[in-house]
Amino acid sequence: MTDTVSPPRQIVPPEELYAAELEFLADHDTGPRPPGWRLTPRAAVTFITGSDGALALPDGRRLEIVRKFVGDRALVERCVVTLAGERGLLLVGEPGTAKSMLSELLAAAVSGTSALTVQGTAGTTEDQLKYGWNYALLLAQGPSPQALVPSPVLSAMTTGAIARVEEVTRCLPEVQDALISLLSERRIAVPELAGTPGAQAHAAPGFNVIATANLRDKGVSEMSAALKRRFNFETVGPIGDLDAELDLVRRQSRAAVERSGAAFAVDDAVLEALVTAFRDLRSGRSAEGWEVERPSTVMSTAEAVSVATALGLAAAYFPGDRDILGLLPGHLTGVVRKDDPQDAARLMGYWDGAVRRRAEEGSRTWRTLWDLRPALEG
Repeated sequence: MTDTVSPPRQIVPPEELYAAELEFLADHDTGPRPPGWRLTPRAAVTFITGSDGALALPDGRRLEIVRKFVGDRALVERCVVTLAGERGLLLVGEPGTAKSMLSELLAAAVSGTSALTVQGTAGTTEDQLKYGWNYALLLAQGPSPQALVPSPVLSAMTTGAIARVEEVTRCLPEVQDALISLLSERRIAVPELAGTPGAQAHAAPGFNVIATANLRDKGVSEMSAALKRRFNFETVGPIGDLDAELDLVRRQSRAAVERSGAAFAVDDAVLEALVTAFRDLRSGRSAEGWEVERPSTVMSTAEAVSVATALGLAAAYFPGDRDILGLLPGHLTGVVRKDDPQDAARLMGYWDGAVRRRAEEGSRTWRTLWDLRPALEG
């Protein structure tokens, strides 16, 4: 018998990446848990927000639960309570605010899997929310439970797990309407199997739906009032604290670079300038209180991680070729101009305002960035 080795993956789902934490928390908190849940609500919140120190089990085992979502703990608690009350959860916010990551973590904590996911697009069909058929079996033996191909939502219903619907407002109205009966009746009818036990699929304890929607996509397919009533809405906003956002960008960009087999060699001063610029342009006001003209694009933390990763890869693959800080203006231009070419002028205004003033106040990093102003004119 030979051992099989799983091929390497770029991204490991949270239920596998943090399997030891999930097992530990299941043993650590033995309080009341909703039917079908793997963890108690308190343990689910701890899994997502971290334990702020090592936890101990009676047998002497100790483990510190790492913080995975940088955000308000009260938000996570409300999300968990919503799911415990068997009500759908809708996470809304600007792109890049970790809505999908939070939904993955919630699903992993509650049901042990984040894989039961439907990606909403204009091409998403009702079958992808309910069921389809194996047409070879359907032609050979007619409608039967064996020929039925369950959707991720149907699989979640029958196993008592969390189903995730990403970008729900990108789905067509008739597809969104299919969610209404799922969330209110908690069952899916299969008319083709009438008269058999498989004609009705009922939700097992633990089933629920987490959906996400970008505020920028509000007008794509506006949700009906009936569907909105089936969800509790929670807004996931940008990270409020500079140090917390800087730590997240550092950790995630370092992990991405190290996955490529290279060492991460971006100075903290460069990362701080990067995150500060993103925060200034995102909010329309610098940390010092100076007005900044906001670009139309979303200056998200996810974009900041991408830029920091690119800087880290440049330092690893082209060592000594160029000062890494000198690459920052070009990357910022690429981010800012992706939605509206006119945003380049707004970035130039930021350079002539906040960057120049910080340089005049004596900051070496910002002085270097000010000297790099001509790179924005290319």
